[in-house]
Amino acid sequence: MNWQGSIVAIVTPFNKDGSVDYEALYNLIEFQIENQSDGIVVCGTTGEAATLSKDEYREVIKFVIAKVNKRIPVIVGTGSNSTATAVENSKMAESFGADAALVVSPYYNKPTRKGLKDYFTQIANAVSIPVIMYNVPGRTASNIPADLIVELANENENIVGIKEASGNLEQMACILRDRPVGFMVFSGDDAMAFPAVCLGADGVISVIANLFPKEFHDLMEAALTGNLIKARELHLKYLNIIQLCFIESNPIPVKTGLSLMGKVKEEFRSPICRMEDQNRGKLLVELQKLLVQTSTYMSRIEEL
Repeated sequence: MNWQGSIVAIVTPFNKDGSVDYEALYNLIEFQIENQSDGIVVCGTTGEAATLSKDEYREVIKFVIAKVNKRIPVIVGTGSNSTATAVENSKMAESFGADAALVVSPYYNKPTRKGLKDYFTQIANAVSIPVIMYNVPGRTASNIPADLIVELANENENIVGIKEASGNLEQMACILRDRPVGFMVFSGDDAMAFPAVCLGADGVISVIANLFPKEFHDLMEAALTGNLIKARELHLKYLNIIQLCFIESNPIPVKTGLSLMGKVKEEFRSPICRMEDQNRGKLLVELQKLLVQTSTYMSRIEEL
């Protein structure tokens, strides 16, 4: 296994009545594949998985895996603050044909190092598909130490990677220095994807790729192949929209951006809510500027 590049953490579109908009979800999948995203994460943070019912979670996973049909990898978000639930979710994802499980560290309960190790080990032992750990202290309130990440990778054959979203390049560098051969490291922050790949990371699990899949694929491809001038140019070009996509809690801005592009309805699950008007205006201005420069999206400009 050698997954690299830009893997999109896809949104879950909703209808006005609150139900999942499967037509829009299908169109988003095709949009991502046509524009060369290197993989799809479904039911992650950006997919508002925490607000889906158990039945909805199951059906969205099944739908995405079926529609992608092995054209690119599908990675399912299966983590939980309960080890038993994370195990159940991971087994379910495996049974539906997922290519890997993305397992966030337990949120809210702030486990100790021993608890973190037990959590990831139990999940890895319960399934045969690859497991990618997900470290995002800003949401979970606890950090997975670099040496524990490496320890888990060495002790569990199917723990094959980490989505590292600590915002700490030194921690990422330590993982990259000490990781076993074949262990994948993905930036969990779009703004740090370029410097992370320069350090040796394998790519990014991206929010901004929902809006600009081809451009973020090209950025990662350029960085991974050593074309740092092109990669830096793309990084700086899209840095402002990346920052605006986190001006409010993810996925509020990116989903708003998709609605402005006519790809989803501007619908969220409470407590996620619509974007503040002032921030929405800033996002619209930057989208218009970038879309004018991007031939892929010229057909959408006059409608914005």
